Amino acid sequence: MPSYFSTDLFRFLARLKRNNKRDWFLAHKGEYEVQVRQPALRFIADFAAPLYDISPYLVADPRPSRGSLFRIYRDTRFSHDKRPYKTHVAMRFSHKGKNVHSPGFYFHLEPGGCFAACGLWHPEPPMLLKVRSAIVSRPEEWRRVRKLLNWDDASRLSRPPRGFPCDHEFVNDLKLRDLGTTIEFTEAQVCSPKFMAAFTTACRKMSPLAIFLSRAVGLQF
Repeated sequence: MPSYFSTDLFRFLARLKRNNKRDWFLAHKGEYEVQVRQPALRFIADFAAPLYDISPYLVADPRPSRGSLFRIYRDTRFSHDKRPYKTHVAMRFSHKGKNVHSPGFYFHLEPGGCFAACGLWHPEPPMLLKVRSAIVSRPEEWRRVRKLLNWDDASRLSRPPRGFPCDHEFVNDLKLRDLGTTIEFTEAQVCSPKFMAAFTTACRKMSPLAIFLSRAVGLQF
């Protein structure tokens, strides 16, 4: 098994964090391509087969743009923070034709903060309503799945959402606006030749949550 990522990736991201300017990035763009972008695209391409075994409805898209790899460029149009570049690497493995707000897997690489994640982040109100309705209508299944939840949702509602009982067994879950789980990795794990297997195992472990959320919003898994 090959090693996809190296300590060079984390060193580059740390340097980018200290020098988050367009001139610096352009002067070191070749390093970004070799140490960050190309390894990430190779990982995405090779994860397609293990991902298909987990779910044939999720996509690992290795295209250089508009694929599974998020852009390094920040959208600063509506932000007071005008730093031009992200200082992490992110990949998404979601349903075909769906964006990051659909159930699927997410992979985050950052110095001191590497993790796999699964869930729904900032879903639109109609999608969140479907999930809440599924929690109420399929309590036995949710009782098993909810053990995976470990996101700290600071945006949770202070009261039960309209139309849902305040004394429901899962009232605290119904207040959530984001639902998900994460599995953390060390940089040493990420740089290991065994990491593809470790990441695949993590996704399998999180998949019951992806299955529940996908079915709740009318998607196959």
